[in-house]
Amino acid sequence: MDDANGPAPFDPRELSGLFAPPPWLRHLGESAWLAVGVALFVVGAVVILSLTHTIVMPVIAAAVVAAVISPLLGWLTRRRVPRGLGAALLLVAMVVLGAAVVYIVLAGITSQLDGLGAYLSAARDTIARRLVDLGVDPASAGAAKEHVSSMLGSAVPALLEGIGVGVKGLSSLVVFLALTGLSLFFLLKDGGVIRRWLEGHLRVPPEMAHLMGDRVLESLRGYFLGVTFVAVFNAVLVLVGALILDVPLAGSIAAVTFLGAYVPYLGAWSAGAFAVLVALGGAGTDAAIWMIVIQLLANGILQQMVQPIAYGAALGIHPLAVLIVTIAGGALFGAVGLILAAPLTSALTRIAADLSRSRAPAPSPPRVHASPATHR
Repeated sequence: MDDANGPAPFDPRELSGLFAPPPWLRHLGESAWLAVGVALFVVGAVVILSLTHTIVMPVIAAAVVAAVISPLLGWLTRRRVPRGLGAALLLVAMVVLGAAVVYIVLAGITSQLDGLGAYLSAARDTIARRLVDLGVDPASAGAAKEHVSSMLGSAVPALLEGIGVGVKGLSSLVVFLALTGLSLFFLLKDGGVIRRWLEGHLRVPPEMAHLMGDRVLESLRGYFLGVTFVAVFNAVLVLVGALILDVPLAGSIAAVTFLGAYVPYLGAWSAGAFAVLVALGGAGTDAAIWMIVIQLLANGILQQMVQPIAYGAALGIHPLAVLIVTIAGGALFGAVGLILAAPLTSALTRIAADLSRSRAPAPSPPRVHASPATHR
């Protein structure tokens, strides 16, 4: 009821609650905008990397190599070798080692180039005959044969070009190697200064920034050393199997298997398909079947037994997560994403765990109950 002075005054602010979004909707909107911002950041990073790949690719390659071999530089420094001289010695050693590996692989494949084409052609004919034996119409089998022929005809050039596919987009291989070598020298020589500068701009406490750097380096070193161990294991296993089965080009198969191990999942199975095709064309169906068994063992059961020993605690993430981030990294960033997705994801998970532990409240000290005084 109105008082004598008229109706009670109306305050519009009393209706503000009717038009305010509920808290859950506000939080959902903030999360959505954060997701949009992250997506735009990733897209922008991909665009920038693609535009500056001429220098980005060598720096990334040099950073990975420097992270892996920097303990050797520390060993030289402790032996009173000047850091600049030690960096130069390691750079020369890496150049000699890289040249030797490339020469061995390319010489092994190119020396058997004619024979490799003949074996793959024989594999094409064998596949066509097997299709006819299984009841496939000869015309369809012939069409499949021609299709396989076109694929196999480009298999050897694709293999040779695939070795340098990561640097084909650069102006030249010489420029790539020169920029990589120069970046590697400075990263080894001034790695500590560069790391301190990066850690100083992370906007986290210095101790946490240093721990984050350690986690990244540990993941990279452990991952690539483990990959090298697994690559050697797979190459030796496939080489022994190829020799026992009398499969031609056993050395080339082992070399391709070793290099393919550095590309997670895709490289190993591509090398396995190459080995099976050579076995099918050069040694027959039985040898191809046994080669399939060897590849399944090398890339399956036996690798699962070796990987925990090779990687140790370097990754600490589930194999399914490794598969997902590897494929996603390759789709977004190409060969760099394929190779670095797993170790960087491992480093991020460990950093997140460290941050969670640092935010956790310290446990309260146990209460000590005083014993009753003893009266004399």
